[in-house]
Amino acid sequence: MTTGGFNSKELLALEDELTLEVLTSKEAVEIGECVVKIAREKNLPIATRVYIGDWVVFHVSLPGSDAENDRWMGRKVRTVAAKGHSSMCLRILAEEAGIAEKDWYVQNNLAESDHAIHGGAFPLRVDGAHVGTVVVSGIPQAEDHRLAVAGLREFLAR
Repeated sequence: MTTGGFNSKELLALEDELTLEVLTSKEAVEIGECVVKIAREKNLPIATRVYIGDWVVFHVSLPGSDAENDRWMGRKVRTVAAKGHSSMCLRILAEEAGIAEKDWYVQNNLAESDHAIHGGAFPLRVDGAHVGTVVVSGIPQAEDHRLAVAGLREFLAR
C-alpha cells in the first residue's frame, strides 16, 4: 500500500489532465483563492502558495498554520521544480520502486534539507511545460495533495 492509496499511473495522468491555457498572475491568484475557499469551508489549518517559476504570486497562511508550513512548502516546490512532477507522484514512484526516502534524495542528487517528496505540491502546466506550482502544507501529505488538486480543479471548472 502506498501513501494515500495513490498509484503513479493515476498521478501522472492527473498531471496531464489538469493543464492550463495560460498562467499569469491573474490565474495564479484565482487558483490560490480556490484553494483557500475550500480550506476555509473545512476549517483547515493550512498555508498555500502559487508560484509562476520561482516567483511567489499568491500566499495565504490560515489560522493554525505557522512558519514550519512555509519551510515545507519551499522544500516541496523545489522538488517539483527539479523533477517536473507533483511531490506526491515522486513519493509514490519511490515507494513503488522500493526506494527509501533518504535513498531517493541521494539517488537524485538533491539535499533532503532543501527538498521533500511529501505530497502537496502540484505542477502547473501550459502546453505540457511546467510553468508554476500550487502547494499546500498543514495537514497530512495525502490531504495536502488532494487540496491542491481540488483547488486547481475548481479553478479549471470556471
